[in-house]
Order: sequence, then structure tokens, then C-alpha cells
Amino acid sequence: MIAVLDYGIGNLRSAEKALQRLGADARLVDDPEVAATADGIVLPGVGSFGPCASALTSSGLDRVVIDAVSRGIPFLGICVGFQLLYEGSEEDPSAAGLGVLAGAVRRLPDGVKHPQMQWNVLDVTRSQLLAGVPDPAWVYFVHSYAPEYTEDTTATCDYGGPVVASAERGAVWGTQFHPEKSGAVGLGILSNFVAAVEAAGA
Repeated sequence: MIAVLDYGIGNLRSAEKALQRLGADARLVDDPEVAATADGIVLPGVGSFGPCASALTSSGLDRVVIDAVSRGIPFLGICVGFQLLYEGSEEDPSAAGLGVLAGAVRRLPDGVKHPQMQWNVLDVTRSQLLAGVPDPAWVYFVHSYAPEYTEDTTATCDYGGPVVASAERGAVWGTQFHPEKSGAVGLGILSNFVAAVEAAGA
């Protein structure tokens, strides 16, 4: 079972439906005890870093994320759900991230439209999650902030300079873009995640 964490921030069903379309047993889960039994976990996120961080903590699902990561359960963060894996964000310096990945989330470069709300091309350096994506791989972004470049970064896009598009560390993956809104390329990426969940549970 893949738990799509429902912490009250809305617009989660598209991720659930995309995973179900691939044949996965994906469910919206708001109960930490149920989420703790999942074979894989997806943390979506829309809106702003601070409210999402607060909602995740209030739901008790933040502890599920930390526990799952410590146990090596396949984990995927999407958009703000990806940003929450880092230590913090310039969008709301008072809000703490989960600290699963080192680094902070930064505002997109000056001189470009905020938010980036468009399809853009991935420049993939290395990635299990992005294995087999076409070249070029077009994916859909909606954001004004992105994590800073670190050793965990696996792909960037060009938006006023290189902007981090994905990262991974062990069984933790994250995408700044929305794979569930990125057509066949996005479904291929989610299929890689489903395969990782199945392999971990084999």
C-alpha cells in the first residue's frame, strides 16, 4: 500500500489517482497509525511552505515521515512536499522543515516571472527515480521557491539559471515539478517509484 499523506492542504487526489492508474494500491491517509503501515509514502504539497509545515506537524504525519525515512521505506515528496524535506525555506524562515535532506529552499532567481508556471525540460545528472525518461523530458512546474543545489540534487531545469528539479538520498526521492500533471513522462517517473516500493517489499 502506498499512503498519500492527507494533512489537510488540499489537491491531493491527483497524485492518488495517477498512482492508481498505474495499478498501485494508493490511498489518501490522514491517520498516522495507518500511514505507518504503508509500503511506500508520498508527501504532496501545494501553497506555501509555512502553512504546509504547520499542517503536517499538527496532523502528526511529520513523525510518520521521519520514521519511514529512518526505516528505508520508499518515500516521494512532490512540490512543497519536496521542499519540506529540507531544513527550512526563505519563504517562511520561522517554519522548520523536516531536515531529512541538508540545505534550504530558496526563492527563484530575480529577472524571471514568479511563479514558474509552465512546462520545462529536465537536465538529469543521475537518478533512479528519473531512469528511462526521454530526452528531452518535459515536466510541469508551479512554484516560486526551490531547494538549493546540493550533493543530493539529481536534475535541474533552466529558469533564469539552473533550478533544482529533483533530488534523492537512499530511498528518499523528491521532485519540485508535478509528475502527476506531467503526462506520460510523469507517469513513467511515478511508475519507477511504484517499482521501487514493490522491490522493497519483495
